[in-house]
Amino acid sequence: MEIHEIIRRPLITEKGTQLRELHQQYLFEVDHRASKHQIKGAVEKLFSVHVEDVKTLNVRGKIKRVGQNIGKKSNWKKAYVTLRDGEKIEFFEGV
Repeated sequence: MEIHEIIRRPLITEKGTQLRELHQQYLFEVDHRASKHQIKGAVEKLFSVHVEDVKTLNVRGKIKRVGQNIGKKSNWKKAYVTLRDGEKIEFFEGV
């Protein structure tokens, strides 16, 4: 899998901002087939940082209703990536 196929997009949320400031953890939406080793390698190549730990979470899609129609959003996978002390990803810092 290509790097850009593994990491779909960064997740910028209030919880993610707190994790970034306190624990050097960054959140990404990743491909549901990607393993922790693939995610680690992709983040290290893409942002030139050293990854200490990767935790993943499968998020179930919510059921939505519009009028009489009922649909379901897609399931997706979230990755919590922890960096070494003193390192950061400039993309998230707004530089």
